[in-house]
Amino acid sequence: QVQLVESGGGLVQAGGSLKLSCQASGSIFSIDSMGWYRQAPGKQREWVATITRGRGGDTNYAASVKGRFTISRDNGKNTVYLQMNSMKPEDTAVYYCNAQQRFMSDWGKGTTVTVSS
Repeated sequence: QVQLVESGGGLVQAGGSLKLSCQASGSIFSIDSMGWYRQAPGKQREWVATITRGRGGDTNYAASVKGRFTISRDNGKNTVYLQMNSMKPEDTAVYYCNAQQRFMSDWGKGTTVTVSS
């Protein structure tokens, strides 16, 4: 099992930036990829971005954030980041970190991001 702790959320004005962090611990060796998801009030949780754990560190983004958000990792620190730029009010949500393993998926408790207009 993998334990995940997110940090970096807060209040930002539209057009501003925030950087989220996700610290992983536990069965790190079992992780295939890590990602960020978000859940806005009254909406379902949606995928934001993913980065693979392999040497290539391949990344993928939801269309709504592509070009504005960047996912990255520091394997030495077992940490994944989400740099969010040009933020919009519709980015307001609780952001969750996810660690995908072969047979299971673990989640953090989330960090709240609020973008004011």
